[in-house]
Amino acid sequence: MLFFRFPARTFIRRCADGTMQKEEVNTVKIVEDKTFDEERALYGSRQLLARNCTFDGPADGESAFKESSDITAKHCLFRLRYPFWHNHRLKITDSEMTDTCRAALWYSDHIEIARTKMHGIKALRECAEVVIRDCDIISPEFGWSVRGVQMENTAAVSEYFMMRSENLRFVNVHFTGKYSFQYIKNAVFENCVFDTKDAFWHGENILVRNSVVKGEYLAWYSDGLTLENCRISGTQPFCYCRGLKLIHCEMTDADLCFEKSDVDAEITTPVISIKNPRSGTIRVPAAGEIIRDDPEAKGEIILSDSRNGV
Repeated sequence: MLFFRFPARTFIRRCADGTMQKEEVNTVKIVEDKTFDEERALYGSRQLLARNCTFDGPADGESAFKESSDITAKHCLFRLRYPFWHNHRLKITDSEMTDTCRAALWYSDHIEIARTKMHGIKALRECAEVVIRDCDIISPEFGWSVRGVQMENTAAVSEYFMMRSENLRFVNVHFTGKYSFQYIKNAVFENCVFDTKDAFWHGENILVRNSVVKGEYLAWYSDGLTLENCRISGTQPFCYCRGLKLIHCEMTDADLCFEKSDVDAEITTPVISIKNPRSGTIRVPAAGEIIRDDPEAKGEIILSDSRNGV
């Protein structure tokens, strides 16, 4: 295998006697225009740039960059499994992980991914400090048990997306798929579109702002969920919630809302029906039906076209 090096960098080091000494350190290895198919092809690499490389071939080897650090991959194609496990300080740009590149990034940290297709199942798991920008994700079970993920200007298709993850910040993300954001903690979503169902179940401390959220059975069992200036649609949303807040939100096709929830809601559109809110106040222009058949449901419902609450 042929490696090239960038020109050495010069550092000035102070010696024990107080004098200054120049020290040159070769920093980055380059490998480019290569195809790798063997097992652990670049295992344990340090400070390496892979450019215009392909990870594919008859040997069908796995784990190309396992236990590596300070890795940059540019314009690379990944068809083989498990390329980036136990990596530190990883940057991937303008690359493609095909549907055969399973479980691409696990147990890794300080990752940047930009303008890259991530199309293999379980592409990101148990990683920390991840930035994803301008990417295309088609990956069931993406993002399980990750911490500190920023995602921007990205489209994602998945099931069980981001489950059990925490410290998330998403901006301008378009997501499609079922069972998203379950059991997440400490998350902010802005200017997003989520076409989903069973989203935010058991989630804690979540803010969704200026976004569209479509889907059935939204946010059951959540704790500390706030939606601000959002458009929300789908049957039976926001049941069994604690600390739920809706601030200036639209709700369409919404029936049997807020069952057994502690809620403070300001809704700007009529809803089909509200059922047994446990506590708090719901302000809404109108409700086609208000169901109160639980004596422990004490939530107040104020209809703006009525003089009295219900």
